[in-house]
Amino acid sequence: MKKSFLIFSLLSFLTVSTFAQKKPNFWDDVQTIKKYDQMYKPPVHPVLFVGSSSIRKWDDCTQIFAKYNALNRGIGGAVINDITYYLNDVVFPYQPKQLVLYVGENDLPNDAVTPDTVLNRTINLYHAIRAKLPTVPIVYISIKPSPSRDKFKEKAVASNALIKKFLAGEANTTFVDVYSLMLTKEGKLRPELFVEDMLHMNAKGYAIWRKAVEPHLVK
Repeated sequence: MKKSFLIFSLLSFLTVSTFAQKKPNFWDDVQTIKKYDQMYKPPVHPVLFVGSSSIRKWDDCTQIFAKYNALNRGIGGAVINDITYYLNDVVFPYQPKQLVLYVGENDLPNDAVTPDTVLNRTINLYHAIRAKLPTVPIVYISIKPSPSRDKFKEKAVASNALIKKFLAGEANTTFVDVYSLMLTKEGKLRPELFVEDMLHMNAKGYAIWRKAVEPHLVK
């Protein structure tokens, strides 16, 4: 009996240790979000903002979109597949009345990722969302022109074009092009819209997003 217990305990320890070593990306961040939801009840049927750090760092998102019952559940550093993986944690539990999505920019630096890769990952994410939220309106924010990732410009522009074309054939879905809005009239980058890292936006950058996104939100 003792021997069986020791074997069981060892197997349990090895299982936990293996999981600890191979936890999915952003596992701890998502657990923090879930603990926060236990302490502070999230709004009912919110307009849910989800995606990578450009969403997470939109610090005043819930305040400026308060009349839309906004909720921010961004995950800094996430790629498209990460958001797909965590839909059951950061999207579906909130039963959103609308979804505002920004993710894909972090996929670009991977040399193995092509515009078709970004499109296919986005399609998989979209279908995974639609499997449980078939009619909820989705606002998709295009990949933005971050100066620090200018070398991926062609990949970003091509990805945006492919995703825009795909979403044009889908119901209750809006593609919001912030890429062109964040360039000069001559098509040049605007570093003044970004913080020092030239990847994340400052208040001026987010003001452009707000103006572009708000007309598509539902109350």
